[in-house]
Amino acid sequence: MKIALFSDIHANLPALEAFFAHVDAQEVDAIYCLGDLVGYNIWPNEVIDEIRRRRIPTITGNYDFGIGRRSDDCGCAYKTDEEKAMGKVSIAFTNEIVKDEQRAYLRALPHHIRLEFQLNNDKLNVLLVHGSPRKVNEYLFEDRDEKSLLRIMEQADADVMCFGHTHQPYHRILQLAEGDVTRYRHAINTGSVGKPKDKDPRGCYVLLHIDERSSITNKDSIKAEFVRFDYDIERAAKAVEDSTLPNAYAAMLRNA
Repeated sequence: MKIALFSDIHANLPALEAFFAHVDAQEVDAIYCLGDLVGYNIWPNEVIDEIRRRRIPTITGNYDFGIGRRSDDCGCAYKTDEEKAMGKVSIAFTNEIVKDEQRAYLRALPHHIRLEFQLNNDKLNVLLVHGSPRKVNEYLFEDRDEKSLLRIMEQADADVMCFGHTHQPYHRILQLAEGDVTRYRHAINTGSVGKPKDKDPRGCYVLLHIDERSSITNKDSIKAEFVRFDYDIERAAKAVEDSTLPNAYAAMLRNA
C-alpha cells in the first residue's frame, strides 16, 4: 500500500495545485492531510474547498484550530517581537477573509486519525497528528531526545507516527528492546507543501510504503519516501506582496 501524506499548505493555492498534479501521477492507494490548511497567504477558502472537493481525510492544524474558533492566537511559537507582530497581521487577515462555511469545516476537523493494519502476525498502528499526540502545536524537531520521542509514541500506542508542524521533513527509526525481541517505531515528519523551512523552496510530501512484509521487528520494512515538487513560487510570493500580509512571508517562500 502506498499512502500519500501532506501538511502545512498555509493557504498557498499554487503549491496545493502543483501537489495534486504531482501526487495524482503516483497512483496512491490513500491520501491524508495532516493540517494547517490556512494562514500566511491569500487563498484559505480555495485551499479548504479543494481539500473538501477531493474528500481527503484531514486533521486540524494549530492554525486551523485557531481560525475555526475565530481566535487571534494561532498557537505558533514566534520567537521575536517582529515575528509576533507579523503573526498578528496574518491571523487577523485570515480571520477577515475566511467564510463562515469554510470556518465551520475547520472547527469540526478531528485532531487525530488512527490506522490499524494486521500484517503477518503483527499489528501495526499508524497515528496521524499535526504537532504531537499531546498538543496540536507541540514541535517535534528531528533532534528531539530519543527517550522523549519514544515515550510520546508509546503513550499514544503508535508504531508509526506521522506529523507536520515544523515544516522540516525527516524519518527517525527508534529501537526498543522487549525481552529477546527488538521492535522499531517510526517518527515521520511530512515537511510542508506550501511553506517549507528546510532551505528547499519546493513543496514536500511523503509516500508511506506498507505491504504484507512490513513488520514492527524489521526496521527497513516500512519506508517513507520524501517527494519534492516544483510550483509557481513567484505567483504565491506576489500574492503576498499584493496583499496586506507582511512582505517577509513572500521572501520566506522564495528562500525557504
